Amino acid sequence: MVRGVVQRSSIVDVARRAGVSVATVSRALRDMPNVSQTTRDRVLKAAEELQYAASPLASGLVTGRVRSVGVILPYAGRWFFAEAVRGIAEALREEGYDLVLHVLADARRRREFFSSLPVRRRVDAVILVALPLDVREADLLRSLGVPMAAVAEPMAGVHGDRIDNVAAARLAVQHLLNLGHRRIACIGGDLDGPERFGIPGLRTEGYRSAMAEAGLEVEEGWEIDGRFTARGGELAMSSLLSHPGGTPTAVFCQSDEMAFGTLRALRRAGLTCPDDVSIVGVDDHELSETFDVTTVAQPVPAQGASAARWVVRALQEGTGAHQPVQDVAIHPARLVLRGSTSRLP
Repeated sequence: MVRGVVQRSSIVDVARRAGVSVATVSRALRDMPNVSQTTRDRVLKAAEELQYAASPLASGLVTGRVRSVGVILPYAGRWFFAEAVRGIAEALREEGYDLVLHVLADARRRREFFSSLPVRRRVDAVILVALPLDVREADLLRSLGVPMAAVAEPMAGVHGDRIDNVAAARLAVQHLLNLGHRRIACIGGDLDGPERFGIPGLRTEGYRSAMAEAGLEVEEGWEIDGRFTARGGELAMSSLLSHPGGTPTAVFCQSDEMAFGTLRALRRAGLTCPDDVSIVGVDDHELSETFDVTTVAQPVPAQGASAARWVVRALQEGTGAHQPVQDVAIHPARLVLRGSTSRLP
């Protein structure tokens, strides 16, 4: 106590009381190897007596780490991203790491982020969540020299956690085919931009593959961009209902949120689901059961948690920072049958 101000103990004070170096204190408090149990106990006792709480900044000076992982994503409020971040946050908390969130919500924010790279020297690793990158952006992140993982969106040379999007789409479309449907449309993402190489492109590939295997051609104009939102799904379905080639009897929506919008468009047009049009989605959104939507479920929090555990393991082992990584963890997807699909009358 100096003039009424409590002086906090520092890592130097702990080292002096325990009779060891500052580096040894840091290793002992982080339960790192090369510290005997006797020394570790002595350090813990000294830290407890001095009521010492490790500062991430001070620890970083010793270990070169700040115990934080940067998570970069294009949206924060949408269900998929919130669930992925939940899984990441829980896994990082268990490992003693903090999460630093960067939301690139628009083109301006994205330009600013990749111009300044605010994650530099502030995080030990990076996790991307469903964020397609161009070559320049990918190279900039690789230049950080930290372990990276990608959730959902494929990224070459980076550890990935995702479902098999082609197989998931095939599963959804095959279900509609098994019910007798042949006039099947697809509401997905923008295939004229970079997304054609990511999730929308892969799910469209699965849709086309299932249709071709059944000996069916995709009707021109029946692959529509729904922007992966409920509003986008509604607009896409409204477009399909006015298509000159007639109305599909079934629609494969590449996300449940687009399926919700599709249901609204049918209701506004005086049609019912599944009597007039069957609908199947992807995700198993928390509202899918409420809206009775048949869907291909994917374990979103588990993908985020797996990516988080991978980067922590890479940090502990000193791998994955400078060399390209080829391993990908493919998570299971399963068909969940509800009331939005039925046999073709």
